[in-house]
Amino acid sequence: MVHPNIPKDYWKAIVDCDEAYDDHFLYGVKTTGIFCRPSCKSRVPNKENVKIFKNASMALEEDFRPCKRCKPEGLNLPTEEWIEHIAEWLDKHFCEPLTLNKIADISHGSPYHLQRSFRRVMGMTPSEYVQRLRIEKACSLLESSGQSVAEIGLAVGFSSIPYFMTLFKKKKGITPMTYRKNNSMKATKERE
Repeated sequence: MVHPNIPKDYWKAIVDCDEAYDDHFLYGVKTTGIFCRPSCKSRVPNKENVKIFKNASMALEEDFRPCKRCKPEGLNLPTEEWIEHIAEWLDKHFCEPLTLNKIADISHGSPYHLQRSFRRVMGMTPSEYVQRLRIEKACSLLESSGQSVAEIGLAVGFSSIPYFMTLFKKKKGITPMTYRKNNSMKATKERE
């Protein structure tokens, strides 16, 4: 049965990673869609994002995926599916400050395993994937908004504008300003 309010002893078990509760319940994290044993060593989630399950089949019925780190009830998510879910999460959160450790923590895996698996499945590292998403979004904003290059760099998740401009030029072969100019000329020609 799913508990709308988490009993105090269950929450304490999650916070303390208490193995004694592993046979009593599992918990899912709504923001990641992953479910764990109480003893999981992953980062403690926000209490309002936690859902309690009596067993793994109940969590699976609600489309939660088993944690790669603690493997609740011996379940293991296939690597390809795990990486797909991480990529979907990155598609929505690429503007946030992200590190390999943060992505590994959120996805309940080790940074080394995540890096290796992501590269094998996606053909690039998580960092390269995030950079690609940010550059694509920057191109879209350069084409459609009047924001400055600096504002766009910050809006798509780069904390350093010089790094954004350098990476943009490396990936696109031109600066963000040249990209914007070329696109506005192209748009003008298409309207004529």
